[in-house]
Amino acid sequence: MENKKLYYKIGEVCVITGLKPSVLRFWEKQFNELKPLKTGSKHRYYTYENIEFISSLKKLLYEDRLTIEGARKKISNCEKESRDAMSYNYIKEELKSILSVMNKR
Repeated sequence: MENKKLYYKIGEVCVITGLKPSVLRFWEKQFNELKPLKTGSKHRYYTYENIEFISSLKKLLYEDRLTIEGARKKISNCEKESRDAMSYNYIKEELKSILSVMNKR
């Protein structure tokens, strides 16, 4: 996507992803990670990150042929791996910092 906007209406997201509004609304109920901004008049506004998540989810469900539950598990595992990698990188940087301080003494 070339021109990133701050928010996209559901119709725009449907055009971008090739999905129907009913599918997007259903996925919102099934996946806690998909939470578009809702106005008082119940209009949905999706972020670019929401659209990226929808595209990933579409691949898991339509191309990889996972079930809803299978997609949930896959997403959960990916999030855990990401958190673990961030923790590892943080610890690694802290150890480098400590080593640097010790080498200066």
